[in-house]
Amino acid sequence: MTASAPNPLFVPHVLFYLSATASDTDRAKLLEGLQKLREIPTIQLAHIGTPAATDRAVIDRTYSFSWLCLFASAADEQSYQQHPIHDEFRQQYARYWEKVVIYDAVGSAITPH
Repeated sequence: MTASAPNPLFVPHVLFYLSATASDTDRAKLLEGLQKLREIPTIQLAHIGTPAATDRAVIDRTYSFSWLCLFASAADEQSYQQHPIHDEFRQQYARYWEKVVIYDAVGSAITPH
């Protein structure tokens, strides 16, 4: 009998695009909302970022905020999607972005070198 493989990590990477007329207050409010999302217990790791000052043709620097998080499984990510904090985020903060692009990925656990 062989052991079953563990669930792969589920990693969504969400890019938020603010409008060209967004104010510093709008940016601060969206950041506030993203920070609240970190409280959802199924998130194993969360990273909020902004475009790096890199200059290569393949890099998209047009987004305003990047939200990257790791879940132990797709089921944990689904729990996150249904969590009241996530619902509140969509209701309270959606007015601050113009567009959202999401890349969902699955893969093996992160291991140190």
